[in-house]
Formats: sequence, C-alpha cells, structure tokens
Amino acid sequence: MSLRELAERFRVSWDYAKKIRKQQLRFGQMERVRQARHGPARWMTAAIERELRTQLRAQPDLTLWELQQWLRKQTGVPWSKSLVWLCLQRLELRRKKNAARL
Repeated sequence: MSLRELAERFRVSWDYAKKIRKQQLRFGQMERVRQARHGPARWMTAAIERELRTQLRAQPDLTLWELQQWLRKQTGVPWSKSLVWLCLQRLELRRKKNAARL
C-alpha cells in the first residue's frame, strides 16, 4: 500500500503520513516521539523569586543593571536586562522612578 493510499485511508494529509513514516524509519516506532522542550529552561525559580522580592524590599532603589548583576551572582546564569524586566513585570514589581522622590 502506498503512502498516499494510507493517508487517504486514515484521513490525514500526505505530508503527515510522510512525517510519521520518516519517524518510523528513524526511531523504529510509529507513535509520536516526545518533543524536546523549546526555549531556555526557566531560571526564575520560586526560591529566586522569593529572594528577589526580599532583595527589593531591602533595597527598593536598585537599578536593572544592579538587579542583573545580583541575579547573575545568585544563579550563575547570565541575565539580560530585558529578561530581568520581564521577570519583574511577571512578579508585578515596578521599577519606575517616582518623580515626587527626585
């Protein structure tokens, strides 16, 4: 039976049948292979979140650069400023300077 006939029989596209056949030849199984997780592993663990909140309570005027350096020291992982900013947003921690304090 051809791949096109199998695709028609199981009512899937020919490309999908081709993909499954390729997978069968490569891994020896027709079931879907478990997909690898895409993207970087989550570095902001619950413990780091707690420490970050504590650090910001103790020093509320830390800049993004200072937080970036602190996180790098705590985790051993290089943090970009944009990633630090996204983590702060997710934790609903604001870093905007108040004009009244200037």
